[in-house]
Amino acid sequence: MLTIPNLLTGLRALGIPVFLWLVLVTDQLEWAVVTLMVAGATDYFDGKLARAWNQESRLGELLDPAVDRLYIITVLIAMLYTAVIPSWVVALIVTRDLTLGIILAMLKGKGHGPWKVTYLGKAATFNLLYALPLLLLTETSTGWVANAAFVAGWSFAGWGIALYLWTGIGYARAGFRTLKNTGF
Repeated sequence: MLTIPNLLTGLRALGIPVFLWLVLVTDQLEWAVVTLMVAGATDYFDGKLARAWNQESRLGELLDPAVDRLYIITVLIAMLYTAVIPSWVVALIVTRDLTLGIILAMLKGKGHGPWKVTYLGKAATFNLLYALPLLLLTETSTGWVANAAFVAGWSFAGWGIALYLWTGIGYARAGFRTLKNTGF
């Protein structure tokens, strides 16, 4: 359980309150972006190291996507607070996560664990985790940097939102299929 990949995931989780403090309390958006960059790096390395060092664990399998979801929700709150993204974007993402949370609770009630994260699900999270700091960077920069961050951020956001919703539908269908096969 106490492996370097799991410690990296735990470190990433500790960045969540730091990020919120930087955005909501101190208004230090540059450091908030740095915090997200470190979180992105630890997200990448925890999985790579777990596979390379044969330290994959059930804890890591559950904790990593949970921390990803918490980061996405936390960053969305910050984005709403700074008015960087429209509220309908947040509503789409939160609705997807709440829906899947309800389905997951139903699956657990029938004795099933969570579904395996798909490659597209990882790609959706990757896109969102890149989009959100770039969009936040538009608030802290000017000139060509702000323009480039805006274009790149919304490009990642568009793909991320589309993939996030698409994979959400896929996960929901798989969950309902499992529930149906168990007599739901």
